[in-house]
Amino acid sequence: MSIRLYNTLSGQIEEFVPIRQGEVSMYVCGPTVYNHAHIGNARPMIVFDTLRRLFEAQGYTVKYVSNYTDVDDKIIRRAQQENVAEAVISSRYIEAYQKVRESLNTEPLYAAPKVTETMEEIIRFIDELVQAGYAYEAEGDVYFRVSRIPTYGQFSRQNLDDLQVGARVEENAKKENPLDFALWKKTELGIRWSSPWGLGRPGWHTECVVMIHKELGDKIDIHGGGMDLRFPHHENEIAQSEALTHNAIANYWMHNAMININGEKMSKSLGNVSWAKDVIDKLGADLVRWLMLSVHYRGELNFSDETIETARKELDKVRTPMKQALVSSQLENITLQGRDEEAIHRFIEAMNDDLNTPNGYAQIFETVKKLNQALRQRQKDWDGIGAQIGALSAMLRILGIRIPQVQLSDADRELFVRWNQAKAQKNFAEADQLRAALTEKDLL
Repeated sequence: MSIRLYNTLSGQIEEFVPIRQGEVSMYVCGPTVYNHAHIGNARPMIVFDTLRRLFEAQGYTVKYVSNYTDVDDKIIRRAQQENVAEAVISSRYIEAYQKVRESLNTEPLYAAPKVTETMEEIIRFIDELVQAGYAYEAEGDVYFRVSRIPTYGQFSRQNLDDLQVGARVEENAKKENPLDFALWKKTELGIRWSSPWGLGRPGWHTECVVMIHKELGDKIDIHGGGMDLRFPHHENEIAQSEALTHNAIANYWMHNAMININGEKMSKSLGNVSWAKDVIDKLGADLVRWLMLSVHYRGELNFSDETIETARKELDKVRTPMKQALVSSQLENITLQGRDEEAIHRFIEAMNDDLNTPNGYAQIFETVKKLNQALRQRQKDWDGIGAQIGALSAMLRILGIRIPQVQLSDADRELFVRWNQAKAQKNFAEADQLRAALTEKDLL
């Protein structure tokens, strides 16, 4: 089966062809670590983890890298406010981000590079751009010459005339062109490094390019991130890569859309920012993942009581019959085996169409329907039930959603015996009590 992806670079859905057969190199821009991850930061974590799982389900080895920007104005300001070193701030929030990743049931990254640990390579890269005439030094700052890249602006479909007008509002007299962007910043405040241009620190747009080169090579298969990074960050990454390696860094560029809260854009000014850790604590990772993936990754996602409740009901529709099957089979000492390969094939085929999770969900519900029909039969077809459970388990694994686990104890079995006896004897009060006890144990 071929995997098709929407490529921001071309503006079209294209068949995925890896640089190396059977291997996928993927880089997703990580956070600037000056505060906790908000729920918007969790979307690319979930989207690209799911894409990775989809590749792995089809036999690919995936090298997935996501960075930490651990030097930045915001980190420096926070450190000064708390009167601590920048490393104290960045370490605190890197640890917090990692906890969010792990709590979202994401697979471990191939590498998670930090800017501060890549400084030697960053300075060398900037120096190469200067030597090649693509960058210039001005009073201790270094800027990239946008005019040297004829295709600048095409990736993010920007009108350069409009950009020029906007850039002139805050024109920097040191720049040759208002659109030129900083590769190195001379600074008197906060953490800084020695360089051929004096003490300073790097510009954000250079850091990712260098970390990609260091971890994965000059060209990778997939570069991902939020829609808000297309310009200027990704446009500027491409410009630098075109200058030195004559390619756009990645063959496929993928961007997830933003998250709204109750129909409004999430922003500090509106006071509606939700921390990922709090949302996960409240809803659980499985429900967060199900809700995040219920909308196509290129579509805006709305977080509200209504969408959360819809997602909860949908996930329960899947998990409840799975749990019932596992309980029933154990009560009858049946080991469920096999899986419906045709159903899995249809699910993967749906997902292969640009990670179309809504169509993937439709295949899950088709399989759930078959499972429910099989469970209603007086004479149960355990082979058929096992096949549907196996298929649903495979589908949920690709979505990164945990499969219901049931292991009945002798006490659990005794509860079921007593419950069935109470129902047979029409002792409804006792039956209700026993049902409540089984529900409390999450066995019904």
